[in-house]
Amino acid sequence: MNVATAVLPVQSWEGSESEARHQRYARCVQVSKRVRWDIDADVIRGREFDYERTFLPVGLSKVDELDFLDADERRFVSQVQGRTYAYMFGLVERFIGAKMLQTSGQHWLGDQAALEALVRFSDEELKHQELFRRMELMMDARMPAGYARVAEPNAVAREVLGRRSWAVLALICHIELFVQSHYEQSIAPQAGLCPLWKDVFLFHWREECQHAILDELEWRAEHERIGEAELDAAVDDLIALVGAVDGILQAQAVQDTRYSLACIARRLDAGQEARLGETLLRAYRWQYIVSGVQHPRFSKLLLEMATPEQMQRIVTALAPILPS
Repeated sequence: MNVATAVLPVQSWEGSESEARHQRYARCVQVSKRVRWDIDADVIRGREFDYERTFLPVGLSKVDELDFLDADERRFVSQVQGRTYAYMFGLVERFIGAKMLQTSGQHWLGDQAALEALVRFSDEELKHQELFRRMELMMDARMPAGYARVAEPNAVAREVLGRRSWAVLALICHIELFVQSHYEQSIAPQAGLCPLWKDVFLFHWREECQHAILDELEWRAEHERIGEAELDAAVDDLIALVGAVDGILQAQAVQDTRYSLACIARRLDAGQEARLGETLLRAYRWQYIVSGVQHPRFSKLLLEMATPEQMQRIVTALAPILPS
């Protein structure tokens, strides 16, 4: 190619939709630089988890509904859920980071602020995975043996990344919006939580806030690229992905129920065991599906993009999961 033929006139973005998007990407880069933190120097700081304290607050864990357990037993179940909470975020961030790194290809020869924002996003997700692996090692050393994870992160990521981009970006946006609401509405206001556990999710939240903005930008951009038939198929992919998440939650709730029962010093009756399992599943569905689906921003975005018929399919699929 003649280099001269590749030189195009400089075009002004001022006042255009492209400029508005560019500015949103640029602000995300600025915030990423300002809030960046280090696992050891800022988060862990030589501390251990305090097992005399609650991990996951009742607004998320629903352990206050387990009135047949005493205070120590409810606290232990909150710690089991806290461990699963860290595990689940480590799991989903495996495919989130990979998807955003893949999506950055849309900007390789375009808006370099967008490219930097997504590369920083991916870097932060890798750091979050390392943080959650560190948490797992620390909890494994102090909590009773027998805890098990039911899904392997790479296997889950391969399944998710095999779906259409619109659906994957919708799922990611959903996840990172509920991260914000969990911290702001339940974790931050709750006094008495384990200080280190609470700090993990404070620092996680600080970087996830701009991630949700980037999720929306990329989801909207993908929506603009695809046609009606592709959108219709992508809605089916989103429904399938939510179903797959629910399958993981059901299996983890069973496993965490068994683990909790094995660690509680006394024997519960059959009805109490069933209530424990039902409460864990309801809590997990609230944490990882319902709180995101009901997030006002996610609902607004989905209503803007999906047709009424597609929304009805989504609502029908969610009916068995949503609270009655």
